[in-house]
Amino acid sequence: MIKASSRAWGLGLRSRYDSDMTNFKATRLVLARHAVTAQTGPLLSGRASGIDLSEKGRDQAEVLGKRLANLPVAAVYASPIERTTQTAAAVATHHGLTVQPLPGVLEADYGEWTGQKISELAKTDLWKVVQRTPSRVVFPGGEAIMAMQARMVETLDSLVADHPGDLIVVVSHADPIKAAIAHYTGVHLDLFQRIAVAPASITAFTFSEHGVAMIKCNDTGDLDELMVPDSDSNSQTSGGTSEA
Repeated sequence: MIKASSRAWGLGLRSRYDSDMTNFKATRLVLARHAVTAQTGPLLSGRASGIDLSEKGRDQAEVLGKRLANLPVAAVYASPIERTTQTAAAVATHHGLTVQPLPGVLEADYGEWTGQKISELAKTDLWKVVQRTPSRVVFPGGEAIMAMQARMVETLDSLVADHPGDLIVVVSHADPIKAAIAHYTGVHLDLFQRIAVAPASITAFTFSEHGVAMIKCNDTGDLDELMVPDSDSNSQTSGGTSEA
């Protein structure tokens, strides 16, 4: 069991940035889950190598790339395994960019669970803990879910700090993205299973001098909201305004 920390509650975000926020340039972070493989659903693929996108997955990745084609993407990062890098390549090609591998956004290390049938794993006692109190879970021979969240958030915080004023795309996996959503929205890690992240979906955040705001979650639709004019990037509030 791992002792809970402020990261599990999504606290302490501003400590990553300078205390003087006067010249802070808003950054837009787009998290995309990889498209489907033949193993998506029945097996827990984890970090297993040699798993490529299926034909359906390649189609999904192409659609994802087209959805992001008109956005001013400055950099594309990906978890360094096949299904994520292939998905990211479909995005990068529209912007003349090279996919940059980012180990910090890898899937959770499921250890002995990697490659197992989910239907069988669901019969175990540990599965129930994963669903109800994931902050207590350490996968046998693998990683703690809390440790996965911590390195995911640390990696994303560093990227945001390195890309002031940019729009960046990171292609990762369902559980790390869900863990990041929980952190940045102040949701306890034990509730992250209530978050859904579909294949080839987009979740987006704006980091500004006002803090962080989630502007898209598990989205497969229009992305015009991410087109913030450069001249307005420093004057945007973190969440914008809501219309009735």
